Amino acid sequence: MYSLDELFRGSTHKASVFSREAVGALEAAIFMKQTRGGEVPYVKCLIRKKEIRLTPEEAVRQLYVYDLIHREGYSPDNIRLEHPVHFGREVKRADIVIFAQKHPDSEYIIIAVKKPKLLEGKAQLKSYCNVAGAVIGVWTNGQRTICYKREVPNIFTLIERIPKAEETPDDVQKKAYTIDDLNQDDILKDGKESLKALIQHIEDKVLANAGVDAFDEIFKLIYTKLYDETESGADKNRGLQFRKYGGDDEESQITLKRRIQALFDAAKLKWKKVFAPAAKIELTPSHLSTCIESLQSVKLLNSNLDILDDAFEFLMSKSRKGEKGQFFTPRYVIELCVKMLNPQKHESMIDTAAGSCGFPVHTIFHVWEQIRQERGDPQFDMFTARPKHEVYSDYVKDKVFGIDFDPKAVQVARTLNLLAGDGKTNVMCLNTLDYGAWKDE
Repeated sequence: MYSLDELFRGSTHKASVFSREAVGALEAAIFMKQTRGGEVPYVKCLIRKKEIRLTPEEAVRQLYVYDLIHREGYSPDNIRLEHPVHFGREVKRADIVIFAQKHPDSEYIIIAVKKPKLLEGKAQLKSYCNVAGAVIGVWTNGQRTICYKREVPNIFTLIERIPKAEETPDDVQKKAYTIDDLNQDDILKDGKESLKALIQHIEDKVLANAGVDAFDEIFKLIYTKLYDETESGADKNRGLQFRKYGGDDEESQITLKRRIQALFDAAKLKWKKVFAPAAKIELTPSHLSTCIESLQSVKLLNSNLDILDDAFEFLMSKSRKGEKGQFFTPRYVIELCVKMLNPQKHESMIDTAAGSCGFPVHTIFHVWEQIRQERGDPQFDMFTARPKHEVYSDYVKDKVFGIDFDPKAVQVARTLNLLAGDGKTNVMCLNTLDYGAWKDE
């Protein structure tokens, strides 16, 4: 059977934002046709009811249409493809248009899929919405999806998703975006997107000319997002704050920066020793807005620790760690060493070249599993905001220590240790070899 992975190979279009049902249905519908250039994939279009050659952008369109019908509840009778939009004498074609149920001649939602780059796609989408009078605009390349509500011409407000068939745009805006919503939307969960790739994109495309230390600013954002997820993990009804709820205008971007700075300040109060009390987010409102948009649909907590490890190692490599004689130990090597040493809950451990605290964190997880089995507690995600019995945090607080002389590595280590240990962190920024200069702590 011809697979979408094969179709998307080398393309900037993907299928990661769509349901598994949509992907399975489209792959099952693909058939091959012989052409002069060889066999090529075709499908029967869900709306036009005719055979269409399957290109990466056409696959994204068919996947989106499938989810519109089967997940969002829209009738195929209200959906048009390649719908004409008149720019004076010039006529352009909108990829997908949904017409209003009560006003079948009025364009309600316009969806753009052909422009794989976000900036080009957003510009095209907004022009289509203004000309056609559509209320909702969506851009997607199958890897990311951006949704807007058009308030007045040229004023677009970012919204979390398109309304379902029975909802209004106001219904979407009124509903708080919770940790459960993030669980469902997490773009890392299927493994087709990586946090490392997102960070590299932010660094290369957004922060390259921003005049800031990329490590410092990206780490501040990850630290802030981890705190936001932790707070919402404790209160499932709390709306996540690490999100871009406004539009792209200057006022919305300034409001967003104030909200994210307040969230960062709250994180510093709860998780001390990672940043100085006076630390601020140095990104401009515009740069920050773009970074939040890239990271907001990533879930960091309850995920595999390797996801954060991979991202932090990439960031640290940008700080030229190799030239300082510092290297990260691969996590599978750490896991093997910890299993062989088999640390016990009554034993203390110290890593005198802790780096990002891989050995301490995996030691914590190893001993926690022993404690869990002794107590008969149900299994739980080790790297999580879930409250734990004090016996777990007491072990971390009293028995686990780390030392490293690189301040940036210590920032990463303290954050991971705080999250994993749910107690005060025992990671110190010292030169292990110059113990005469150690502080009293």
